[in-house]
Amino acid sequence: MVVGDFAQGTQVAVIGGGPGGYVAAIRAAQLGLEVILVEKEFLGGVCLNWGCIPSKALIHVAGLKAQIERAGNLGLITGGVSVDLQAMLDWKNRIVEKLRKGVASLLSGHGVQVVQGTARLTGESSFTVEGPDGVHRFEFEHAILAVGSSAAQLPGIPCDGRLVVDSKAALDLAPLPERLLVVGAGAVGLELGMVYARLGSRVTLVDSADRLLPMLDRDVARVMERALKDEGIEVILASRIRGLERGESSARVLLASPDGETSVEVDRILVSIGRWPNTNGIGLEKAGVKVDKRGFVTVGDRMETSVRRIYAVGDMVAGPMLAHKASYQGKVAAEVIAGQPAAFEGVEVPSVIFSDPEIATVGLNEQEAAERGIHVKVGVFPFKALGRALVLGEEGQGFTKVVSDAGSGIVLGVHIIGPHASDIIAEGCLAVSSGSHVDDLALTMHAHPTLPESIEEAAEQVEKRAIHIFNV
Repeated sequence: MVVGDFAQGTQVAVIGGGPGGYVAAIRAAQLGLEVILVEKEFLGGVCLNWGCIPSKALIHVAGLKAQIERAGNLGLITGGVSVDLQAMLDWKNRIVEKLRKGVASLLSGHGVQVVQGTARLTGESSFTVEGPDGVHRFEFEHAILAVGSSAAQLPGIPCDGRLVVDSKAALDLAPLPERLLVVGAGAVGLELGMVYARLGSRVTLVDSADRLLPMLDRDVARVMERALKDEGIEVILASRIRGLERGESSARVLLASPDGETSVEVDRILVSIGRWPNTNGIGLEKAGVKVDKRGFVTVGDRMETSVRRIYAVGDMVAGPMLAHKASYQGKVAAEVIAGQPAAFEGVEVPSVIFSDPEIATVGLNEQEAAERGIHVKVGVFPFKALGRALVLGEEGQGFTKVVSDAGSGIVLGVHIIGPHASDIIAEGCLAVSSGSHVDDLALTMHAHPTLPESIEEAAEQVEKRAIHIFNV
C-alpha cells in the first residue's frame, strides 16, 4: 500500500548505503546536488558491518595472540595467553558502531537525506521505498544504484547459521568450533580460516582449484602454502563438496577429487565461495536497466547503465568485489552527474588479503603479462634481507616483486607478500596508475629502516643492482 499520492523528488537518488553508495552521496552533495540515500539496513553496508572492518578487527586480535605466543623468540617471556571471545566480539562491535555513526554524521553534515527501507525502481525516473511506516514514492533526475552483493551458497547445502555459516555469521565466533572446514580458499577463506586456527580451532581448507590462489603470482601462492602449513591448517585442493551427513552437533563432509573420494569430520562449515550481485528484485526490468548473463548490471566507463539517467557502482557491476573499487566508482558516478570529467577507465584496482603474511597486489603479474605477449623484467627482494622486517620479528619467506615492461621500463605490476603488505602496496598503486618508470621507484630515496625499502630494492633488482642481496 502506498502512503499518499505525493512523490518526493530529488536530483540524485542513491540506492544502497555501503562504500559505493554513501561515498557517491557525499561526493554528489559536495558538488552542490540534492541527494536522497536509501538504505534498507545499516549504513556502511556489508563492508563496514559484516566484512572489511569487523573481520580485520578479529584478524588483528588473532595476530596479536600469535605474536605474543612467539615473543619468547625476541626475549620477551610471557605467560599463557587466553581469549575472552565475548569481550573480543564486544570490542569488534564497538568499532563497527563507531564507524557507522561516523558515516551517518558525514551524510547529515553534507545535507544528504537518509531514508530507511527497501527501494525498488518503478520506472526510468521513479522508485518506491518500503519502510517502517509504509511505502513511499520518489522521483529522481538521476539515480546511482549501489546495492552490493550477497554470499554465494553451496548447492543443496544452504547456510543455517549453526553448522553451515557464511562469512557474516563466522564473525560471531562463539562458540569456537573444535574442527572447522573452510570451503573456498580466496581472501575470506584464508583470512577467517587463519583467525579460527589461531584462536584454537583445527582448520581444514578445501578448494576446487588445483593450486592455491590461482589468480595471483605463483611465487606468492608458494609462500602462502608454507605459511598455512606452519599454522597447522590442512589444505585440500582440486576437490569439491559431494555431500553432507549431519550428526547431532557435527557432520561428515564428503569430498570428491580426481584421486577419488574422501571425507572430513567437522563441527562447523564456513562457506566462502564468492558472492553474487544483488540485482534481483530491485525493479531493474521496470526501469529498462540491462544486466549480463551473470546478473551484473552493464555499465560504461562513466558508470552509466543502459538507461541514460541511471548509474550503477560496486559489487553489482562486473569486476573485483572490493570496497575501494565501489567507492572510486561512486565518486565517478557523482562527478559525471555533476557534469565533471570523470571515468573508471584504465584504473588499476589493488587487491589485499589480510592473511599472515599479508598479500597485496596491483597490476599485472608475470603470468598475466606472458598471456598478453608482453616481455617483462622482474625484480624481487626478500623480506628476510630487510632489517626492519627482522627487528619486527618477521623472518618469513615473503618478498616484494616489481614487474616491468622489458622494452620501456614501465612498471606493470607490484606484488607483495609479507608484513604490512597492505600498507606498502600504496606506492605500487601510484607507480602502476601513473605509468611510472622502474627507475622512478629505484631513484626515490626511501627512509631506513622501513618496510617500503623493499620496493626500492626490488626496483633496483630489475637491473640486478639491488644492494642488500647477491645479484646472480
